Amino acid sequence: MIVERAPAKINLALHVRHRRPDGYHELETLFAFAADGDTVTVVPAGRDAFAVTGPFAATLVAGPAGPGGNLVERAADAFRDAFAVERRHAITLDKHLPVASGIGGGSADAAATLRALARLHGIATDDPRLFVIAAALGADVPACLLGRTTLGTGKGESLVPVDGLAGTPLLLVNPGVAVATGAVFARWDGVDRGGIVAGGDLIARAIAGRNDLQPAALAIAPIIAKVLETLAGGAILSRMSGSGATCFALFRDLVARDAAAVRAREHGWWALPTVLT
Repeated sequence: MIVERAPAKINLALHVRHRRPDGYHELETLFAFAADGDTVTVVPAGRDAFAVTGPFAATLVAGPAGPGGNLVERAADAFRDAFAVERRHAITLDKHLPVASGIGGGSADAAATLRALARLHGIATDDPRLFVIAAALGADVPACLLGRTTLGTGKGESLVPVDGLAGTPLLLVNPGVAVATGAVFARWDGVDRGGIVAGGDLIARAIAGRNDLQPAALAIAPIIAKVLETLAGGAILSRMSGSGATCFALFRDLVARDAAAVRAREHGWWALPTVLT
């Protein structure tokens, strides 16, 4: 049995530069990862099987692999094709992160599946072929596969590791609203407001940055503004992650983080107190 964590991803800053000819958007983003998230378990089996457990299991449908299938199944099929693996696997996804929420849940699950299968079959988890698979699965999957703080450029797949903020108290909050990534990008105003500050202290770079998708997401889900207002008190930095609707806040200590979690839960929102890795 191989058990692999699929930690939540946050975008400390997310700058959208322009739309590319291939339909993707040219991005600059600071990826960081939480200590907590989903879990993927893989065991050898007589036939392929996929099951979903956990508090957000009901929001996922374990449909057939393919363009419309779950990313975990698609990752497993792509791994088998790339490495000519004949053995079958039973995969269980323990789903603790909300779906369509801007914290890389599906991407993290796919990346964890690739790492778990690689470990099971004696393949290095930094094998370049895994990153080729990851890039084909989605723009955030390569960063989730690497699983460390990075500057992402291109559509997010060109990654340069940077010194992180390990141990920094982190709170993730989602108001129970799923926001479609495509709809948010479609509402982006198309204005290039410049890149992320180069070099220097990571937290300073993040604070000087922004999330260019936040205004578009607010137009779709105005409750995000209420989440950000709730998180602002006592935080070093609070911002929407990815295309939303999950927002995050970084704190100087656990007491301030946990107090913010209490405030968020008073609204009936999902809240995950954790730390950066």
